[in-house]
Amino acid sequence: MSELYDPFEPERVRLRARAAALLARYNRTSAEDSTDRGEILRELLGHVGPGAVIEPPFHCDYGSNISVGERFYANVGCVVLDCAPVTIGDRVQLGPYVQLLAVAHPLDRALRAAGLEYGEPIEVGDDAWLGGGAIVLAGVTIGEGAVVGAGSVVTRDVAAEAVVAGNPARPLRTAEVP
Repeated sequence: MSELYDPFEPERVRLRARAAALLARYNRTSAEDSTDRGEILRELLGHVGPGAVIEPPFHCDYGSNISVGERFYANVGCVVLDCAPVTIGDRVQLGPYVQLLAVAHPLDRALRAAGLEYGEPIEVGDDAWLGGGAIVLAGVTIGEGAVVGAGSVVTRDVAAEAVVAGNPARPLRTAEVP
């Protein structure tokens, strides 16, 4: 478990408010506003590769902890809770309503009652594809070329080129490499 923190520390609240203001602007844009979208994403996220697209509506906590590679694509309804780094490679595709949840809560009741939480990084390798409604939990790494089936809940690392599905996600086979 990473270091515990209080999500209501003033600096964290300020950073989330900044992200919320940028997201409000971003989520009001239309497809014709691609230049505005790109500018807002570059201001919001820690790194945005060339040709990256995130369809509104989009939600994140801070934005600054998110790095997306070139030609990244996220369909509508993407949620990234980025209290820890979320690193997404090149040519990654996310189906609608994918959630990347780098936040976690302690199992200890007293710590939860005190309002403490912690974050663990998420990494998604180049050319991975996460189907609609997939959920990736804190601390998970998804390998290059991996495929996560729609509606899956990924609680453990996924090997490169693996195909996983289910709740919890389990390996089905190895992806076909062209």
